[in-house]
Amino acid sequence: MDNKTYAGIDEQYSKLDSSKIVLIPVPYDGTSTWQKGADKGPEAFLSASENMELYDIETGTEVYKQGVYLTKPITENSSPEKMVEAVHEATKKYIKRNKFVTAFGGEHSISIGTIRAFNECFENLTVLQIDAHADLRKEYEGSKCNHACAVYEASQTTNLIQVGIRSMDVIETTVMDFDKTYFAHDMAVDDTWMDSAIDQMTENVFITIDLDAFDPSIMPSTGTPEPGGLLWYETLDFLRQVFAEKNVVGFDIVELCPNETERSSDFLAAKLYYKMLSYKFLDETAEDSFDNNFNESKENTNKFSKFNEDNDN
Repeated sequence: MDNKTYAGIDEQYSKLDSSKIVLIPVPYDGTSTWQKGADKGPEAFLSASENMELYDIETGTEVYKQGVYLTKPITENSSPEKMVEAVHEATKKYIKRNKFVTAFGGEHSISIGTIRAFNECFENLTVLQIDAHADLRKEYEGSKCNHACAVYEASQTTNLIQVGIRSMDVIETTVMDFDKTYFAHDMAVDDTWMDSAIDQMTENVFITIDLDAFDPSIMPSTGTPEPGGLLWYETLDFLRQVFAEKNVVGFDIVELCPNETERSSDFLAAKLYYKMLSYKFLDETAEDSFDNNFNESKENTNKFSKFNEDNDN
């Protein structure tokens, strides 16, 4: 992983100084309680990304040209607490360099570190959690940095909005803000949930996506799959609106648990990450594309004029 560029992009688009985007891999799986393997998620995601077309049809852009710097993986795993602190420090360091910081886990406990960093750097932060599980336990199995506690701190310190929830413990009902929680069974019969959730967001939004938010029919390779999840286009529709209407300051994606016999999940994760970048930088990439096309058209016109002049002479 150390020698790779994101998606195999050319080195000119992968340098830290010139890249607008930073990607932090966090191959951590220290507190998962069912299927192990999320620590292999970042590597599978990067491998799938190398096999992805980099022209986005929907937006008509090539967002990788904004520059994507792939950091070395965060490998701290001596304890959940130390891992969270390592993620927090790395995330904050790159935010302070005015980068659009993203992370790919690993299990959902890594998000405690990313959210903490963004909350310290951006005022009045909304955390948009797209997930099958509430992850609101204050402590689990002796640690406050367990994957089951991924957004407890966010529930106390940020404007937390939860989308796609369909599995939780009764103790979490004492913490959950039901007015800002969108349960999967309600979303299935409510056409207004997207607008309602966006209306509840502040201007600055950090997005954390647990891939088990998706229905296992399209995303089986995750540690704790739950039936009845989100599908591809409705998720993109929601994300596109959030990026268009709010200032998304960063995001992370977690809980890819790769399976050697099922690679479509790896590719879904890769495509989702790239789609989110495409939405974030849509205005800038579209402008760059227009400028490039305009300059190419102008160059061709000049060549044609020169050709006519030479023939006339």
